[in-house]
Amino acid sequence: MSIFDALEPRHSVILCDVWGVVHDGVRLYPGAAERLRGWREQGRKVILITNAPRTADAVEAQLRRLGLSDDHWDGISTSGDAGIAAIGELDRPAGFLGTREDREDVEGRGLVFADDGFTHIAVTGLDEQRDRVEQYDGQLRDLAARQVLFHCLNPDRVVIQDGAPELCAGALADAYEGLGGPVAWYGKPYPAIYRHALSLAGDPPKDAVLAVGDSLVTDMLGAAREGFDAVFVQGGIHAGEEFPAGFATEYGLGPWVPIAVVDRL
Repeated sequence: MSIFDALEPRHSVILCDVWGVVHDGVRLYPGAAERLRGWREQGRKVILITNAPRTADAVEAQLRRLGLSDDHWDGISTSGDAGIAAIGELDRPAGFLGTREDREDVEGRGLVFADDGFTHIAVTGLDEQRDRVEQYDGQLRDLAARQVLFHCLNPDRVVIQDGAPELCAGALADAYEGLGGPVAWYGKPYPAIYRHALSLAGDPPKDAVLAVGDSLVTDMLGAAREGFDAVFVQGGIHAGEEFPAGFATEYGLGPWVPIAVVDRL
């Protein structure tokens, strides 16, 4: 029996990661839809919390295409929304790096982008033409020389798309920091996305929250820093790996460990 079949009543809010836990980018994982609906039928609030660089509306549309509906969640919190809000407060247009689809999505929230002369850049991920970090070296060096602030709307380094690894904005941000460029990070494991997620759940106490995710450096680290219980899902980005014994020591988390390790929802 999975721990999810016998959750404590105090876990009234589930912060559930999406990619790597609910779906693989192409299809839902077996049992994921039933688990989400089951939590809500038990009276728990389910907040999907994702490092997707797009808006909650765009994520919702993707989930609907995969077969989910709004009876599977109570709210969606994305790193894209957090970054969009910050960029929208700038006094001049930022640059943009990512796919055309992502650009159209964030422009739909009222953002205007510039092709040159910018001092900030919104980065949702790699573009359609370049799929390796080294292909961005010249561009990143130019941005770093000008100390352009790199707004990383997806701190994930890689996700698994239909069984194959796919690089994300976080991989570009790491390379940019290595060149001396400044980066503003949004999403897990950073606080803003959790504040938004908890507000969608009615601002519950921390001991009422259970975080579920498959990434060590985003889902688990974020949960630990926020003081949440967490369940580590092995079937996603770290497929088949055990939870590392030295994780808490490496990140200065004291005695924190996830309350359980599972293969899937």
